[in-house]
Amino acid sequence: MRGILRLGVLGLFLGIGSMFLAACEDKPVDPIVLPENFTWTVDYSPGVKGKVTINMKANKANYFTAIFKDKLGDFTVESPAASYTFAAEGTYVVVLRAHASAAHYIERVDTIKIEAVTLGDGYSTPTSYSGYNLAWADEFSGDALDLGSWGFDVGNGSGGWGNNESQYYTSGTANCVVGNGKLTITAKKESQGGYNYTSARILTKGKREFQFGRIDIRARLPKGQGIWPALWMLGANFGTVGWPKCGELDIMELVGHQPNRVHGTAHFGNNSPSTQRTATYGLSSATFADAFHVFTMKWENNLVEWYVDDVKFHTLTPSNTGGIYPFNEKFFFIFNVAVGGNWPGYPDGTTVFPQQMDVDFVRVFQKI
Repeated sequence: MRGILRLGVLGLFLGIGSMFLAACEDKPVDPIVLPENFTWTVDYSPGVKGKVTINMKANKANYFTAIFKDKLGDFTVESPAASYTFAAEGTYVVVLRAHASAAHYIERVDTIKIEAVTLGDGYSTPTSYSGYNLAWADEFSGDALDLGSWGFDVGNGSGGWGNNESQYYTSGTANCVVGNGKLTITAKKESQGGYNYTSARILTKGKREFQFGRIDIRARLPKGQGIWPALWMLGANFGTVGWPKCGELDIMELVGHQPNRVHGTAHFGNNSPSTQRTATYGLSSATFADAFHVFTMKWENNLVEWYVDDVKFHTLTPSNTGGIYPFNEKFFFIFNVAVGGNWPGYPDGTTVFPQQMDVDFVRVFQKI
């Protein structure tokens, strides 16, 4: 009887196993359908040297990415029309992917040849002026950031640096590199420190601080919804009196959904929020991402003037600040690319990452 019972139980388990296998066979897993007929074209911009756009097509593709392998690092652009601007001549590799999903794609490799690229695209200013001495300059001619002049702000600050910004600022070369005769600050869509974007914010606080002079900064700016590049200064007494009492001079700010307009602003006041005086300069055609422009601030006792490409568009004196005027003291530089915030808004489906701000030089001239 015991032998018959064991055989009966065994038969029961075999029957259940057969039913389970049959059930599994009735529900096959759908295979991943990879894209097909992947084609692309490479278009060289006639107006911006070094700029290429790769237009990609494929059947059954959900999206496309292009990885541009520049000398400064890899830059990934998610778009069927992926654009990137190389800063130096040479032959570069680009990896192209047509995606069914993030993990399932077909990949092709192409090469891009850039010839006779210089930083001569756009406006420039001289290295000397009559009646002025060059007090300090950074031409970004080496292969690393000069840490004797610059430091990093790291993290997301207090309340997103007071503006509800969405990026995490890093130190080192992850988002800030020097090479090919320029400084490049790159905003990326990647997670760090609990935030969805990274970027860099460098400053000369405690290292290079100035009172008065002509300041020229030659830069090419990023663009896109939620992108916020800035070239600006804070009063050197920020650490003791705080903001806005220390004063803030925004030599250039741009909100990415208006890529043909820049703003020059002074912030001041005894308490937050600040009082501000601002003005805007616009391009009649093209954008500030298409070529280099020179952003100038002429700064004297009781006078600040803002210029783009030697065209004045804003003036500040004690007469239009209500008597509060912290701008006759020493200030330090801050260069950054923010992502998101109260003013620019936040990235959306139209925003392409990464976004770069390239700075050719910063020069400070002071009267003899």
